[in-house]
Amino acid sequence: MRDFTLHTYKKLLNSLLKNGYEFQTVEEFISSPKEKCAVLRHDSDIWPKNDLKMAHLENELGIKSTYYFRVPETSDEFVINEIVKLNHEIGYHYEDLVRTNGNFAEAYNNFEKNLAFLRNFYPVTTCSRHGRPLSNIDSLHLWKNFDYKSKFNLKGEVYLDIDYSDILYLTDNGSRWDAHESNVRDFVPYSRHTLSVSTTFDLIQAINQNRVPNKIILNCHPARWNNNLIIWSYRFVLQHIKNVAKRGLKKIRS
Repeated sequence: MRDFTLHTYKKLLNSLLKNGYEFQTVEEFISSPKEKCAVLRHDSDIWPKNDLKMAHLENELGIKSTYYFRVPETSDEFVINEIVKLNHEIGYHYEDLVRTNGNFAEAYNNFEKNLAFLRNFYPVTTCSRHGRPLSNIDSLHLWKNFDYKSKFNLKGEVYLDIDYSDILYLTDNGSRWDAHESNVRDFVPYSRHTLSVSTTFDLIQAINQNRVPNKIILNCHPARWNNNLIIWSYRFVLQHIKNVAKRGLKKIRS
């Protein structure tokens, strides 16, 4: 069976449900984390219609998750409205400091404008920085100059306001769960939990064998999960090329 299809994703969700994990949105987790829980965070980088497919699948299983949209790249109004109807959280996947080439004042204004746009559809309270690996600028640094909580009434930024020390954080960056060598920015502060898995099938096995801690956050990019063989093959080849490029970029920067 192919990995990174919606069929495989459903198997992953069912394994978490079967093993007693409750699902929380990012906002819920920041406010009041449950004792044993899974947080599904989705960074919508491209192809927002894939987000809707994933959101429907989760809703059918009674699961809530969080979708972070880029503005304007993936902020499809129909898709966002439908995902809100499915009881998921919406957030802002921002990259404003990169867009403005490091201009903090302009980036701040852009962030305010784009956040206001998303709040037309949902009362956004959390955000997630988009990594932009080819840029030397990290939009996370915008908050060295501004306070997003008081200025924008936000509860949290996923890289800054979650204590990951007792959480297993895994990302499908690179269409693997262990693509550390090609992961430029999608990593979190220190966690005492590690898990050596590459495929989703490895992860499911680890969950079923109780090798996963009580708190887990999974960053699943919907564009990477496709049932269609042609699209899946295209993404597979493209991701391989990107992984090679990002490994080279990391070596250059180091």
